[in-house]
Amino acid sequence: MKKKKEEVSTEQKIIAAARSLFTQKGFDAVKTRDIAKEAGINLALLNYYFRSKEKLFEMVMLENMQNFFQGFAVIVNDEKTTYHKKIEQIVSNYIEMLLKAPDTPLFVLNQVRSNPEKIAKRRIFLNSYFMKQMQEAIKSGEIAHVNVMNLMLNIVSMSIFPFIARPMFQMGEGGMTQEQFIELMMERKKMIPKWIEATLKVK
Repeated sequence: MKKKKEEVSTEQKIIAAARSLFTQKGFDAVKTRDIAKEAGINLALLNYYFRSKEKLFEMVMLENMQNFFQGFAVIVNDEKTTYHKKIEQIVSNYIEMLLKAPDTPLFVLNQVRSNPEKIAKRRIFLNSYFMKQMQEAIKSGEIAHVNVMNLMLNIVSMSIFPFIARPMFQMGEGGMTQEQFIELMMERKKMIPKWIEATLKVK
């Protein structure tokens, strides 16, 4: 039986409100009444759809974690693209995603700290086709001998850290505007792959 349009709309409002608040503040700092207020509904209606804050948080957590890792997994296991292309795609994927949801990195980091066992199961990179390509390129002498894990950490951190540090850039008088921050990130999307490739050149 299909839900009525009004019911689906209300449920979506609640999920969107929970996503926004949990991502910004974390689980402990958010009350169900905060979610209801953000969604523009009363608390009784929220409880009708979702009987616990825990259930809502689990939904949001899974969604954010899937968005954060899923695109990455698709890119690093694509056997049709070169490692050069994969580096460009990883950077582009993260920057584009985080421009739409800039608070996601803090949310994921909080979950890594509080639920490390869930992250430990996601050995996406270690067994990826990208790792195989990089190891073969090193062995053949095509690129410099580098620690591939360090390389991956550089790619991810250079793409993600500016979003974690964004409040510092935009704080107070003279801080960056949102438009300036976006312009900076679009520039980084082009430059990070070039910086990474420079570290791979055989000297």
